[in-house]
Amino acid sequence: MELFNLFIRSVFIENMVFAFFLGMCSFLAVSKNVKTAIGLGIAVTFVLIITAPLNWLIYHYMLKPGALVWMDSSFADVDLSFLSFLIFIATIAAMVQLVEMVVERFSPSLYNALGIFLPLIAVNCVILAVALFVQEKEDQSLMGLSAAEVVVYSLGSGLGWFLAIIGMAAIREKLRYSNVPKPLRGLGITFILTGLMAIAFMGLMGIKI
Repeated sequence: MELFNLFIRSVFIENMVFAFFLGMCSFLAVSKNVKTAIGLGIAVTFVLIITAPLNWLIYHYMLKPGALVWMDSSFADVDLSFLSFLIFIATIAAMVQLVEMVVERFSPSLYNALGIFLPLIAVNCVILAVALFVQEKEDQSLMGLSAAEVVVYSLGSGLGWFLAIIGMAAIREKLRYSNVPKPLRGLGITFILTGLMAIAFMGLMGIKI
């Protein structure tokens, strides 16, 4: 039940786009077409599911204060947490490179549609933010996080971003047939829609699961 609560919270209540406004650059740029948005959303979710647990393992068993005690008791005072940013970014960059090669091999049309935004997943702040949020939760929890909790949280965060970009892309496709005032066309109306969707998601924050 606790894992289900964590999943629902990460998808709706703590949505990375509408609660924290993370990953906005690719969210705004790629949400013009539903098909392209689906491809990027799947890629981001996949990278999150792989990198967040991997970065948690690295932090839990190598970087956090006293993590190296499993090697020898003399390492009990070793603190390598200052390397977190460097290690997390390196892990994310490696996984994004793998995803880019897979997409190019099996879906050239999607690869061409995503263009520069596919390699830019490496600098999508959602990917790094989830790893840092997991690190923060690990430090705050007396017992630490379990592997299942990390996987569920990363999956929920990815699906939350996926739903956000799909919803925005669907609305923007419909707006092509709407009489939007000229000064608001393009990013103007998109920012307004993002704010309205964020307000809608804020209504879920008071829910106690």
